[in-house]
Amino acid sequence: MNDMFKDPMVLRQIIMDHDKYPRNRELVKDDNYLRKHMASDSCIDDIEVQALIKDDKIKDIRFDGVACTIATASTSIMSELLIGKTLVEAKEIIQNYRDMIDEKQYDEELLDEAVAFQNVGKQANRIHCATIGWDAIEYLMKESEK
Repeated sequence: MNDMFKDPMVLRQIIMDHDKYPRNRELVKDDNYLRKHMASDSCIDDIEVQALIKDDKIKDIRFDGVACTIATASTSIMSELLIGKTLVEAKEIIQNYRDMIDEKQYDEELLDEAVAFQNVGKQANRIHCATIGWDAIEYLMKESEK
């Protein structure tokens, strides 16, 4: 793992940066994009995620809505990680992210800045916040394969 990702202050800064300046946070009006609305019963999170998936490759991911810091940052990081990936590559990254959240073995190199959420599994009430965007993209990937 990159040594800087071992510093709790660096991890906090990554989360704060993606919350304050979320990447890919703007929905587009394009019928080629698949859409999934996600909401949380236990937090403010209420987002829509869009994905443009063509030829088994994620061409673009967009999101918008109201969300807490954890949900906003994790969805922002997820979008950066998965844009340009094949569905096979994206599934591997998503599985590693879920393994990390579940405090199992995972490949840190695949997750890059998503390792900022490595301690979320210790806070059960934040797990849904950290996975809401990931759940949406996983759903959209399955929809694209139908």
